[in-house]
Amino acid sequence: MTRFDDAKAYDAKGHFGMTAMRLQGQGVTGLEDYWVGFSTFLPGGGADKAAAPTGKVYVVLEGEITVTTAEGDTVIGKYDSCYIPPNTERSIINATNHAVQMLVISPN
Repeated sequence: MTRFDDAKAYDAKGHFGMTAMRLQGQGVTGLEDYWVGFSTFLPGGGADKAAAPTGKVYVVLEGEITVTTAEGDTVIGKYDSCYIPPNTERSIINATNHAVQMLVISPN
């Protein structure tokens, strides 16, 4: 069990103007197969173009954020989700004047 008020922020490499908190897995709980994070992106915040060896699912809980891959830009909004396959370069930017809240789910 992780209470949101007890979640701890961590440094997400290559991200800017955002706060990341781990909710499940990776030492926070005994979950071993994957981890769940909660990210808040301020206006202008995002993530540099990079690829990860594992896939990720992004679920927007509040606001809208632009995810860019080789296929182009995709804006995902409240309750929308997207899957970024392993080794896929992507960048993220909050191009709005509102904070964005997003869940991140990824295998370990």
